[in-house]
Amino acid sequence: MNILFLGDIVGNSGCEAIKKHLLKKIEELEIDFVIANGENAANEGVGITEEITNSLFNYGVDVITTGNHVWDQKETIKHIDREKRLLRPINLPELSPGKGFGVYNSKKGLKIGVLNLMGNIFMKKCDDVFEAAKKFTLKNNLKKDFDILVVDFHGEITSEKMAMGHFFDGKATLVVGTHTHVPTSDLMILNKGTAYQSDAGMCGDYNSVIGMNKENSLNKFLKENFQKHYPANGEASLCGLIIECDEKTGLAKNINQFIHGGILKNSH
Repeated sequence: MNILFLGDIVGNSGCEAIKKHLLKKIEELEIDFVIANGENAANEGVGITEEITNSLFNYGVDVITTGNHVWDQKETIKHIDREKRLLRPINLPELSPGKGFGVYNSKKGLKIGVLNLMGNIFMKKCDDVFEAAKKFTLKNNLKKDFDILVVDFHGEITSEKMAMGHFFDGKATLVVGTHTHVPTSDLMILNKGTAYQSDAGMCGDYNSVIGMNKENSLNKFLKENFQKHYPANGEASLCGLIIECDEKTGLAKNINQFIHGGILKNSH
């Protein structure tokens, strides 16, 4: 079976690209399950709303993960308790609304576990991510509690992400980084069969600074007439990866980059 993971959806541009292309690509590439990080999907480029959440589900996304911007749209605090397909990092403070892990059915009827983690280095304060991961693996096991496990590690630095990849090697189907909005070229299958990429990139306009208007972003660095960040609204590239999963073992058989549309070199 094939799983498509999409990196951070940024603003209206990213949402429109999902609307325009995703269902067609699901059919064309025989995708069984789609996970997307939606923490930047709101029009302002931070947070996500109930309306956008529902539209992403309608256009083919099965589960939405988030990160440090999860609460930037205040309505999410209530909506995330109602919508089990919208996750927040599991290592946020214990009494935070919502859940950081869920198990969902794929089109083929397989049980897909999705775990949302957030890094500790240069990020908003959250519980120790490696302690959270260790606690999770003591209670949940691949091929016992779910057929497939996808881990979204929302973090700033590659060493922390790579370490987490090795921690989950053999225990997860995929560990993929989000947050930095730039697709990395280190797609690989680790020694024990877990697929890995340091960052899936973003679904947004790459004629920008990580999805934000480039002129305004330059003004911030130059200290000249900077306004609050707002997304670039040109044609978006959909960025992520496709995992071919071994249904018997729950591990990865193949990992391939997925880039479609916009100014990046397209792979699909």
